[in-house]
Amino acid sequence: MNQIWAGLIVIAFLVMVGFLISLIIELKKTARALREWLKTTEELTRPTFEELQQSLKSVRDVSDDINTVTTDIKTFSGALKDTGQNIKTLSTLLEQVTSSTLIKASGLRAGIRTALEVLLSNIFLKKGDRQ
Repeated sequence: MNQIWAGLIVIAFLVMVGFLISLIIELKKTARALREWLKTTEELTRPTFEELQQSLKSVRDVSDDINTVTTDIKTFSGALKDTGQNIKTLSTLLEQVTSSTLIKASGLRAGIRTALEVLLSNIFLKKGDRQ
């Protein structure tokens, strides 16, 4: 009976060894298939990654250009602001000069009018005194 048990154990051991050998062969096939799949996937994704890098570079270039344009616009708007302030200052100065000129002209006109009135009144008074 010990021989039967020993025979059953040997048979079970051989079945288990056969199963492990089959399992190892399947694992080897799976590993080979996985390696091939990874290689194929790498070959397919490489151009995609290269194109993605070029796209990112283009986006970066566009972003840099936008920053440059934004800086130029800020500079231009600052220049416009300065020009507006200069025009406002010039306008204020012109108003002051015009106002001053009008006051002087008005004073000069009043002075000339008064001088003419005095001159004419003296001329007519002296003529009247002679008569």
